[in-house]
Amino acid sequence: MGSEPEPIETVEFDAAQLMRDFPPHWRHAHKQLVYDIACPVGFVPRGRVIYSRWNAVLPLPRIDSRAAVEKTHVREAVYDYQSLDALPDAVDWHVNFADPNLFVAYGSALFAQDEMQVAEHPVLGSVRQALLAQRCEPVTVDASGATPVLITGAERRCRIATDRNAAQGRPAGLYGNAFALGTPEAIRHATVRLDPPTVTNLIAMAALPGNDGHYSAAEIAFTLGTAFSGFRAAVLESARQFGPRPVVVHSGFWGCGAFGGNRVLMSMLQMLAAQAAGVGALVYHTGSPPGTAPWNRARDLLLDARSGIEAPTTAALCEGIAALGFAWGKGDGN
Repeated sequence: MGSEPEPIETVEFDAAQLMRDFPPHWRHAHKQLVYDIACPVGFVPRGRVIYSRWNAVLPLPRIDSRAAVEKTHVREAVYDYQSLDALPDAVDWHVNFADPNLFVAYGSALFAQDEMQVAEHPVLGSVRQALLAQRCEPVTVDASGATPVLITGAERRCRIATDRNAAQGRPAGLYGNAFALGTPEAIRHATVRLDPPTVTNLIAMAALPGNDGHYSAAEIAFTLGTAFSGFRAAVLESARQFGPRPVVVHSGFWGCGAFGGNRVLMSMLQMLAAQAAGVGALVYHTGSPPGTAPWNRARDLLLDARSGIEAPTTAALCEGIAALGFAWGKGDGN
């Protein structure tokens, strides 16, 4: 492998001291209610939380597109934080669909994937508060380009149902803008404290914030380089912290909500990035059986020799993908 991503900065925290010294700032009553359920009076966080921010690198090593498909496992559901049966001893990482400003809206009324992840892992709010206090840059993009963030050791202290369930007071669900419209009783029904909590490792990386027309080769290169660097950093950090174990990355339609990304393209690029980064498997969460259709199209393109995906260089690869004419979509308002 050529150039490797390297950590720009690393900060290690004792979880109990972190949450005591830098408690999360909840700016919406529903977020405070979730926290009160997940973290009752007297709870003590455990373990150590390690934050690191990494540079992004290109070009990528030569990618086998068939192998990229073969190492991908589809789950027709949202994140369930369950390990992959085929690799039970692997180190699991979950992609946080981050804003360029890390966890910037975690305490607000918003409740897209990023904010939901912080609500379920409240120590992440403390990480942001501590970084701000220490004058570190809590960002996933800076003047140099993408800078994916890794966080290990985050306790998942609750799970929050966001599906439509009229009997439990959420006929429109609780995802996105619907969260703020829910009643306190609906929030209580939807939130289940995990005791004991589980532990999650995160890759926080920001997709491009949307555009009009078709993707350019430069936009594809930025996206592919971001995903590759985040995934490769997870492989390197896993080896450092946990030893020689396989790595499983869990992701989904990254950048395809508020940012309006193309679901077929983002599926394709993440499969290619995972293969290039040397992860053991990519678990791709499509949300539902109908949601699997874009992934199926991405798979078919990667397996079709006529699609022009196979290329000798990263630049040629990105030009070939751009020639397929992927169009930007519209943000979903969440």
